[in-house]
Amino acid sequence: MLQRLQRLFPPRPAEPEPPNGRVTLGDVLRRDWFELWYQPKIDLRAKRLVGAEALVRARRPDGTMLSPGSFLPGASEADMLALTERVILTSLRDYEDCAALGASIKLSVNVPASAFIKLPIARMLREERPTAANWPGLILEVTEDEAMHDLKIAQEIADELRALHCSLALDDFGAGYSSLARLRQLPFSELKIDKSYVTDCHVDRTNAGLCETIIELAKRFELKTVAEGIETPHESHKLQGIGCDIGQGYLFAKPMAKDQFVSLLGRRMVGAKRPAQKPRRTAAAALRGLFAET
Repeated sequence: MLQRLQRLFPPRPAEPEPPNGRVTLGDVLRRDWFELWYQPKIDLRAKRLVGAEALVRARRPDGTMLSPGSFLPGASEADMLALTERVILTSLRDYEDCAALGASIKLSVNVPASAFIKLPIARMLREERPTAANWPGLILEVTEDEAMHDLKIAQEIADELRALHCSLALDDFGAGYSSLARLRQLPFSELKIDKSYVTDCHVDRTNAGLCETIIELAKRFELKTVAEGIETPHESHKLQGIGCDIGQGYLFAKPMAKDQFVSLLGRRMVGAKRPAQKPRRTAAAALRGLFAET
């Protein structure tokens, strides 16, 4: 896998900074500024780390970190496809570091719908999958709008992915306008509730109702639900109470560099082996302490 990454993005001599300080995705790829950071995903009932979403970042030579909003807008399709291939291959390689700790967690990556047509994703997963026997597979996240536009493609790729123990997640669910009839056709195993509905769901009746409806639909279709952008214990408690499976957000942890994530995972693995302490902490205290070391 490392050889394939090196072929895709061979080392290049230092290049001058982009003119006017503006950085494009092409600049990030050519200069090898690309990094994958990870944001933990938490089982809301068990209060344990069960996965992480891979998020793209760029690091300048001076150490300055760039968020996707500063270099992804206006990116060409060719650059987006090159980025997608690199994200998939890097996440597969990074899982090996997680497996070395004895952790079997599912990583997820964001994939544009066009990549399912123009990249050999199934072959990449088959040939470059981690060597760990207990690899749980990779989750490929597609936004609701893109999935609705290319529903037939999503259905076709889902069958190939299942054979590789991989699955599709519907990202930002609720931000689009899917009909219930079409929702039943979606070949997804996970719905990610859009952050705009999660915010203040413990006091905002509209948001609470929308979250409840989405979670109920997901249960009927035997899909897991992931709430994005959880920032307060109140939101987490509300979502757990209405049956949401997994949470993700700043309440638990911000996105972090891969080495930091692996270090965190190692500490959690050690902590999981310790005898249970008494008295038991409340759920709120457990949430506050879950990522106290990040």
